[in-house]
This record gives sequence, C-alpha cells and structure tokens, in this order.
Amino acid sequence: MENRSEIFDVIVVGAGIMGSSTAYQTAKRGKKTLLLEQFDFLHHRGSSHGESRTIRVTYPEEYYPKMVLESEKLWEEAEAEVGYKVYFKTSQFDLGPSDNKSLQATISSCQKNRIPVRVLDHNQVHEELSGKFQLTEDWIGVVTEHGGVIKPTKAVSLFQTLAIKNGASLRDNMEVVDIKKDDSEDAILVCTRNDQRFWGKICIVTVGAWMKRLVEKVTGLTLPIQPLETAVHYWKIKEGHEAQFMIDSGFPTFASYGEPYIYGTPSLEFPGLLKIAVHGGHTCEPDERTWAASPGALTALKEWIQSKFGDLIDSSGPVVRQSCMYSMTPDEDFVIDFLDGEFGKDVLVAGGFSGHGFKMGPVVGRILADLAIEKQAKYVELKHFSIKRFEGNSKGNAKDFDDQVNSVG
Repeated sequence: MENRSEIFDVIVVGAGIMGSSTAYQTAKRGKKTLLLEQFDFLHHRGSSHGESRTIRVTYPEEYYPKMVLESEKLWEEAEAEVGYKVYFKTSQFDLGPSDNKSLQATISSCQKNRIPVRVLDHNQVHEELSGKFQLTEDWIGVVTEHGGVIKPTKAVSLFQTLAIKNGASLRDNMEVVDIKKDDSEDAILVCTRNDQRFWGKICIVTVGAWMKRLVEKVTGLTLPIQPLETAVHYWKIKEGHEAQFMIDSGFPTFASYGEPYIYGTPSLEFPGLLKIAVHGGHTCEPDERTWAASPGALTALKEWIQSKFGDLIDSSGPVVRQSCMYSMTPDEDFVIDFLDGEFGKDVLVAGGFSGHGFKMGPVVGRILADLAIEKQAKYVELKHFSIKRFEGNSKGNAKDFDDQVNSVG
C-alpha cells in the first residue's frame, strides 16, 4: 500500500538468492528493509530454485576462491542462526585433459590462494575414487576439500526467514517496472506494474535474467547480460551401486573441463540418481522460454557418462529433467556496481552471475549491504565486476583460457 510518509532505508528488488541474502544483511544491521519479488516467493522461473547447487573453490580466475571461502563461513553462520542445514559438505573433483588451459589455471589459482590441491594421474584417480571415474592416460584429476551441495530453494527460504526475523518487510507478486529519483522526497521511487509505489533511500536491483530489460527501461543503459536457458538432468545409478555415489559415502561434487564443460553432484536429493549436466544452454528471453533441453547437449552428455562411468550409470537417457536460467556476461564475471548517472550512489545493481554465482550468495549479499550503507565493500576487490569494464570493450575482462559455459543462439 502506498504510503508517502514511509521511506525505507533499503529497497531490494528481486528475491532470489542474491536479493534475499542482501535483505537479510541490511535488516540485520538495523536498516528498514523492503524486499520485492515479481512472482510468488520461491518460484521456479528464475535461477534460484531447484534441488542442488555445487559449491567449489576451483576457479581459473584468482579472485573467486576467496569469495567462496568467505561464503562457506557465511552459509554456516546463517544455518546456525536459522537452525537447519542447507549446505552439505564433500570434496570437489575436477577432471580434464592435462593440457587444458582452464584446468591448469584452476590448479595455479588454488596454489596462489593457498588452497590445498592434489593433482592425480589417471591411475591415481582410479585408486582415489575406487574406479568410479574412468580417465584416459592424457587426463588428470584435481582434488580439493572445499566442495559440497547447497539446497537452493531451501537456502533462499532461509535468508527470507532470517530477513523477516531481523525486521524486513517482504512482498511478492510486485513486478517493478520503473525506478526514479524523487527529489521531492529525497528518495528513490520504485513503481510496480500493479500501481504500487515505494520510496527508499537506497535501491538494490537483483532481478537475474530480467536485469538487462529493467536497467534499460530505467536508464537507457544496455548491460551486456544475456539470459540463457539451461537444463539439469538426473541419471539412474545402476542397481547395486547406489551407495557408493551418495554424498554420505564421500562421493564428490565434480566438473569435467573441455568441450562441453560438464558438472555433477553426488546422490542426495533423489535416492538412486546422480545429477550430471552440461554447463550451458541456449539464449532466450526470460518470459519466452522453451523449457526444453538442447538435443545436441544431451547427446554429448550421454557419450561423456558412458566414457567416464561405464556400466555404473545408465547413460541411455535421464530420468528427471529440470529447467533453469543463467544470466551471462561476455566474460562470465559478475556485475556489481552503482548505476551512477542521475542516481549517483543510490541505486546498485548485481547480476550477470553467469551460472556460477549461487554459492557466493551470502558474500554477495554482504558486499551489497556494505556498498549500500558504507558506499564501499570490505575485503573484496570489485574492479572485475565494474560496469565500466565493458566501455569500449564488449568482451569485458581479458582471460587466457576458454569460456566454460557452452552457449548457442
């Protein structure tokens, strides 16, 4: 309900993992916080739903591992505060050709960040993982202890629960269609499609795949954030082998480097099934999705499963499929920045998480709260996430290795 006398300290637009963790952080610091969501809370139309997400520190970029390590601590702190678990630990296993530039950069990144990492040849991998992975002589395995699975829908609910507990107001079915500077109120005016209006001192926009469209409407600025529709597949573990793929048995989260980049999680959410998916998809508009998997990606996935797991996993076809969205930037790095212009430091955007941001939701929420309240972030260098990196350079941050996400038009 419109109330011109009520001005929030912070309005967060978008109640996925980033917005929900941000609302928790600002409310926890005593700021009067409003969290708005365009659909029902915990909907399945964006990037923050489903049964599992991987957490890993194995990144070829040197600036992500520290953020993941900090997020691990923040996940555990949030679990302790709410009283239930969303983060289930195991090791992380990366595999690929020994000359793969991304995999070699990942090993180097771990070493520079002082993260213990073990590099194994194909025989050592066979011994380490009791023959579950079959690698050829020219492939290597990389093992770190910082792996695990996060339950995403439950995790978003966790941060919304804690936001409410700390005094935040939450409203769903509030699609924001405009954000304006209201000089008469010395505030930011947030307008919704159903004619609701809210005023806040600071506005933080975390609308995922809808980011490009909303920012373009508000400022005329076109952020290079492309929605991508992706499919997640679950495959049946053959009878008698189910126990050895369970997270409780120590089976790792994993990622396979090369073409295509493939990732997976241990058997946890669906007994007897293993999540294995291609890290990629096809471009789309967020409101015009096919909800279908790419046939080419599925063929490559079947071949990979047969070659790596042999007779342990039924590679004839997945038994469960779910749809999700990525919000891709050209360099696969995040966008976390002030909009500036007429808004100055009063409107923040956070998006372009490129299919790998969920694990860092808690630390991104803290960063956004720091920026909103103190106008600077602590303990993290944000130059890699600046909007300005795309000025005169459509590709963004320069990298010496291949993209990991496979995208088709």
